[in-house]
Amino acid sequence: MTVNLLDLDAAGLTAFFAGHGEKPFRARQVLRWLHRFGQADFAAMTDIARSLRDRLGSLAAVLPPTVISDRIADDGTRKFLFDVGGGNAVESVFIPEEGRGTLCISTQAGCALDCSFCSTGKQGFNRNLSVAEIIGQLWQARHALGAWHERESNGERLISNVVLMGMGEPLANLDNTVTALRLMLDDNAYGLSRRRVTVSTSGLVPAMDRLRDECAVALAVSLHAPNDGLRDQLVPINRKYPLRELLAACRRYLEKAPRDFVTFEYVMLDGVNDADVQARELLALTREVPCKFNLIPFNPFPGSPYRRSPTYRIRRFAEVLLEAGVVTTTRKTRGDDIDAACGQLAGQVLDRTQRTGRRTLFLQLDRQEACT
Repeated sequence: MTVNLLDLDAAGLTAFFAGHGEKPFRARQVLRWLHRFGQADFAAMTDIARSLRDRLGSLAAVLPPTVISDRIADDGTRKFLFDVGGGNAVESVFIPEEGRGTLCISTQAGCALDCSFCSTGKQGFNRNLSVAEIIGQLWQARHALGAWHERESNGERLISNVVLMGMGEPLANLDNTVTALRLMLDDNAYGLSRRRVTVSTSGLVPAMDRLRDECAVALAVSLHAPNDGLRDQLVPINRKYPLRELLAACRRYLEKAPRDFVTFEYVMLDGVNDADVQARELLALTREVPCKFNLIPFNPFPGSPYRRSPTYRIRRFAEVLLEAGVVTTTRKTRGDDIDAACGQLAGQVLDRTQRTGRRTLFLQLDRQEACT
């Protein structure tokens, strides 16, 4: 059976080569070729013995997801659509800014969490992405950007930051997410700093604890409400892991995190969660968690019952938080003209969840907890 080498981190490659009678250093060599130089042709891996290169051709392959489309917005934001088989496609977005370039990648085809304001959640869920499909988005984006050897004039990498904030809930696909993270951090692969890789979660508490112990990177939490009543409506997973449990998990995470704060993401919904009193409620809720807030102007999509909060209301909400001494930013909307803005990634997913409530999701999560 042919092995897709993009599915394997350093430990996986070492085991693969050991199984074929090869020394551990072969894994290091191939890891560099695959992820540092973006090489998919075994024949071009010139510091590997020709006999092994020939064997690899029959034992393994390098199979990233295929790029279906590559669109560039007026502001330079670039959206990639990837074929992940079975009639499904996922999206990732490259956001160039002065001094850095951020790639937002997906971890699932669709999403089962069904957050009421999210375009991805409204299309249903098909499956988790494999490691190759997750890391392959970074691999393909670097090819498209010519970023394997080039750096910006200021010495920064073209892709200096990666955020797992695209389609899906990363922590509902924890094993594959952690393996992909290890590749991003490996000095023989992409060599990114733990501070420059961020995982966003809606609040899967047991998986947050596992991520902390196995591969702690920067953490962003999709909060979106200052109390359980409202969050139950906006983020249904809150009914399983309410705010008290979520914030306790955030405090535990910071014990090993590369940053000394959690970023709380807060989508601004007109007349729903954007009042001054709710900003003050947020301050009381999070007072024991070192944090900063990232306010996200809502991006409407067809069929959504919500509207974006007016600019003055977002500004006033931010002022309440800032006046209390909490670092608060408002996310700049990027890529609107190619539907690449936050909350708009939808891809093309066959909804096989047949959702009639959350029972299927909770059973999946219960099984995941039983394995931890």
